[in-house]
Formats: sequence, structure tokens, C-alpha cells
Amino acid sequence: MTTFYCYSKCSTCKKAEKWLQEHDVSYGKIDLVEQPPTKEQMLNIFSKSNQKLRYFFNTSGIDYRKMGLKDKVEMMTKEQAATLMSKNGKLIKRPLMVDDTKVTCGFNVGVYEENWI
Repeated sequence: MTTFYCYSKCSTCKKAEKWLQEHDVSYGKIDLVEQPPTKEQMLNIFSKSNQKLRYFFNTSGIDYRKMGLKDKVEMMTKEQAATLMSKNGKLIKRPLMVDDTKVTCGFNVGVYEENWI
């Protein structure tokens, strides 16, 4: 099952969802703000990617800046990052697409074509 984590007020999420629908990609939808992934789910998501932790953070978000995470992420453990993200879904780069073997953050047509069709 593919899970599409998004935020209803995010224009990028809306574009990604429109693309998914146009390409008949089946997915389950979860609002990142109302129901962020648990710490365990985030650790599982991290394990499906060889990306650095920064990849998963919404680095342009207000909460990210308010918390001064720019200088902290590089020294953070996966457990620390997962705890933060599980408590505040706005810290997660969106949309976040996850299935049993892979994960992508953000919306890029090429990446979506490669991973989700």
C-alpha cells in the first residue's frame, strides 16, 4: 500500500495529488498535520532511503526556522529527528510518499514517474 502524506493547505501537495489521480496511482491519504507519522513510522521511513536526514525536513517551513533546526539537523540522530517529526508534522517535507520499499519527499514529476508509476 502506498501512503500519501500531505497537508491540505499545501499547493505542492495539491499538484502531486492531481498528478497521482491523472496517472491512476492508488494510494491512501493521511494529513501530516492532523496525523503525523509516529516515531516508529518515521524510523521505518528513514530506513527505506539512503538520503540524509535533511531530505525529510521541510527546511522552508516556519516551524523549522523558529526551532533553529538549520544548524541542528546535521548533528541529530535518526531517533531525535523521528521524535521531532512525530510531534510536529509541519517539520516533514511534503508531500511524503511511502510504500513497502521506497520513499520520496516533495513533488518532482520525474521522481514520481520513476517511483510511483
